[in-house]
Amino acid sequence: MLHHFILLYAGVIIFSAVELISGAMLISGFLTRLAAILTLGLSFTLMLLFGWQGATCIDEWTMAASNFGMGITLFLVGGGAYSVDNWLLKKKPALAQRAWFRWLGGSEPLPLSDAAFKKLALTLFWIAVVFIVATYSYYRGSVITPFHGDPTGVKIHHIQMRDLQIAPDGSVTVHMYVNAGTASVPAHIISARLLNAHGKVVEVWSGKQLSHLPAINIHNDYDYQKISPDSVLGLKAGLGAAATVHLPVSDSSGFIGTGDGPYQLQLLDINGKTMSISAHIEGS
Repeated sequence: MLHHFILLYAGVIIFSAVELISGAMLISGFLTRLAAILTLGLSFTLMLLFGWQGATCIDEWTMAASNFGMGITLFLVGGGAYSVDNWLLKKKPALAQRAWFRWLGGSEPLPLSDAAFKKLALTLFWIAVVFIVATYSYYRGSVITPFHGDPTGVKIHHIQMRDLQIAPDGSVTVHMYVNAGTASVPAHIISARLLNAHGKVVEVWSGKQLSHLPAINIHNDYDYQKISPDSVLGLKAGLGAAATVHLPVSDSSGFIGTGDGPYQLQLLDINGKTMSISAHIEGS
């Protein structure tokens, strides 16, 4: 879906429609148990999404976790006296004998024996406990492991790099992925430099040079969030942006490549944070 924006757009519309419809069904008490199942699916998905986003959406994760528990409860006990389900039963008492209505509707007990109902309730209870506690432990810790920062820290951007390729002339190709930081502002890469195995700087790309990178040098993975030149600050990239970036030979290049040890590419962001990755020159 992330690689095909039309699918992502359709997914957002469908997800929002299910949220609206299931919410209206719960408010009115129409097919309460079916609505509860729909909200369980929504909560399951939202907990995974908001959990990955970490502290940025921890309150939304908490609401989704609460909705997960409430959805199970509503599925088990059904709607109340003033629900549409109860009104339908009064209009058509025969519905009370229809198994499909008792599974989907809400004002009659589920068509199960007491023992079977108890097993179902305990099974759903433990599913809720294990899923909620396990996902929180994975994303935040403090359950069986020490508390740890979320996967996407909200204060400082981080750019993960891979597939570094260094050409004999000193040009560089690397894949960049903004995998941490606040979603409200983009990360800014204000310079890049290449160091040899002895720590000597052999290539530098200034913020001005990065600002003037041609579009052909940046191949973005996604259409909705991109790495792109900034008119002043070099390169800018929103949270989640990923692209393969080619840095051509700089204007004042005096690069003399050797096969001695790995070379290191360093990126400097606007907050003074340095991120690096190492590789050998191609063919060395």
